[in-house]
Amino acid sequence: MRTPVLEIGFLESGPAEGPVVILLHGWPSDVHDYDEVAPPLAEAGFRVLVPWLRGFGPTSFLDAKKPRSGQQAALGADVRDFIDALSIKSAILVGYDWGGRAACVAAALWPERVTALVAITGYGIQNIAAASRPASAEQEHRYWYQWYFHTDRGRAGLTNNRAEIARLLWHLWSPNWTFDDATFHATASSFDNLDFVEVTIQSYRHRYGNAPGDPAYDDLEAALATRPPITAPTIVLHGEADGVGAAAGSIPHDRLFTGQMERRLVPRAGHFLSRENPQDVVAAVTRLAARD
Repeated sequence: MRTPVLEIGFLESGPAEGPVVILLHGWPSDVHDYDEVAPPLAEAGFRVLVPWLRGFGPTSFLDAKKPRSGQQAALGADVRDFIDALSIKSAILVGYDWGGRAACVAAALWPERVTALVAITGYGIQNIAAASRPASAEQEHRYWYQWYFHTDRGRAGLTNNRAEIARLLWHLWSPNWTFDDATFHATASSFDNLDFVEVTIQSYRHRYGNAPGDPAYDDLEAALATRPPITAPTIVLHGEADGVGAAAGSIPHDRLFTGQMERRLVPRAGHFLSRENPQDVVAAVTRLAARD
């Protein structure tokens, strides 16, 4: 599907007339995050759309001169543009990590396009103005890869060792999840996208104010800097073994969900919750849809 900025590759299943659910993957991962979520939702009558984010898989930029930005406003705008390009009135959004951030941005800035939200790990909009404040030593340690990507060595490392880095992070972030080589390699091919490294590096530097954004998104970033509330009915899922951020760290941001909101801690699940506990994601979507 072509948007003003991208040619977006996506998977589609379920009846065309069903309520729309858009499943948004994280970094470093891809549409396979929802291999066990999409089929039961489609069987339940949902129209299920699973796009590759910018910098992943078959998704590509239309303009060679367009900045390869991975900033939060760009990710959210891509979701809006995807919805518009498919002439969808509104959709239930599901996401974690980069996909969760994109979903939260879209829900906050364009609430009329978002019926409901499953926010895995909570409110994902970055507070860039406060990004220079150090977190606890434990949390700083969890973010080692982000500091690595701020260096030339990190850029080179990601270029040369992207699959190795991704596999390590999968183990660290979901310590109770046992995945095989076939599962990993099915996703790792999405990192061969020509823009993967540039989009990744820009994303992790921009969120700390250490890289310029795409000027096309300046107005959206200004709106996001106000920490806008999300009014859509929301279920927050957080794995108790998430290796990126502990569940307790996301609780203070629950106040930014100003509509109906539930939080559920998922035992033993890590960062890749939709792969580890797909039934919990399916249940959250169906519960939100039943409220309409």
